[in-house]
Amino acid sequence: MDMGVVDFLFQLGIILISTKLLGILMRKLGLPQVLGFIIAGILIGPAIWELMFDVDGLMFPISENPYLKAFAEVGVIFVMFTAGLETNLNDIKNTGKMSFVIALSGVLLPLAAGTGLGALFLPEKGFFSWLFIGVIMTATSVGITVEVLRELGKLQTKVGTIIMSAAIIDDVLGIIILSVALSLAGTSGNTSPVLSAINPNNLPVVSVLWILAFFVFAIGAGIGISKLFKAIEKTTPHTRRIPIFSIAVCLLYAFIAEKVFGVADITGAFIAGVVLSTNHASAKYVDRKVTISSYVLFAPIFFASIGIKISFSDMSLDVLWFALAFVVVAILMKIIGCGGLSKAFGFSFKDSMRIGVGMIARGEVALIVTEKGIPLLIDAKYRAIVVLLVLVSSLLAPILLKLLYKNEKDTLPLAQHPELGEAHLE
Repeated sequence: MDMGVVDFLFQLGIILISTKLLGILMRKLGLPQVLGFIIAGILIGPAIWELMFDVDGLMFPISENPYLKAFAEVGVIFVMFTAGLETNLNDIKNTGKMSFVIALSGVLLPLAAGTGLGALFLPEKGFFSWLFIGVIMTATSVGITVEVLRELGKLQTKVGTIIMSAAIIDDVLGIIILSVALSLAGTSGNTSPVLSAINPNNLPVVSVLWILAFFVFAIGAGIGISKLFKAIEKTTPHTRRIPIFSIAVCLLYAFIAEKVFGVADITGAFIAGVVLSTNHASAKYVDRKVTISSYVLFAPIFFASIGIKISFSDMSLDVLWFALAFVVVAILMKIIGCGGLSKAFGFSFKDSMRIGVGMIARGEVALIVTEKGIPLLIDAKYRAIVVLLVLVSSLLAPILLKLLYKNEKDTLPLAQHPELGEAHLE
């Protein structure tokens, strides 16, 4: 057997044990399990060990392990897919305009603030480097928020629907802005080989139109897929082939989204779940099956990988001050932008805060965006500022959401799935 695979088996065992133990500890403390998963990743990753030892000689770091990356990617895709399965299209239809305006505010405000912050701390850089700092701030990693809302039983409430809808719109707007910014800066912003082929000159208008074409494709194909699954449900209801076919659709949507259209794979996975959610009977069945697999293996690896990727080796004093300002501004701009607009739409102060806080988490999207601009627009040492933002926002979002929902009766308890009762989670 490949030694890389053998090493990963050991690493995988360590990840599963540490995430489960810390997940149980978090639940005992009244905190979401996902927080324990992230802390487990920090404890077993290079962030701490590299300060004391030469980690190259140890079993860690494992952030570069291709198997870990693959499992983590499947984990976030499954999290987003199940979120799509639990989405009620009627709710999104009712909150569509509201979600768009909230998402737009949550993009433009961080974009402007980040650009100003870049000009303040990096005066020697040009406008596009400053703009890129703002683009990084626009990214939202909704995977953490989704898992917390699911644990709290709030994913299908109006606030949960607004957060999910706004986060998806936020992701699309962020991708469009990134594509346009990199195009104007004269660098390659195309993540899709197909987009690169049809847009060799990297024209922003072509990139934007091609990204929008994905949603036309997704809706068109989704109508046919929905009809097909309804036919299967009639002839062979609640058979194993349904979740297997559903997972296949999820993975294909994720692949086509990123490799063909240049849209994030997690967006494709979420839309695949939304497409299948139109067949409510099979959607609930598929949701139960996929959620079990996700919670047992893939989701813990994804959330642990966020902690594992963190490193503090580049944290010089000048970078530290910039990082602190960056983190504070990035978090406040999401709360003010999304939460403030929510208040203007008539939400209560507490619900507005929940929406704002639900949008602050950053994760793999922010890291991916950062890698696009290093070293083309900013120096590699500034990767640390995004790492710190991912760490702080990933830890802060679950805690604040838990506090904002404290003493409130769950509308959808975690035990809504028999397979995911208290005994199974602990």
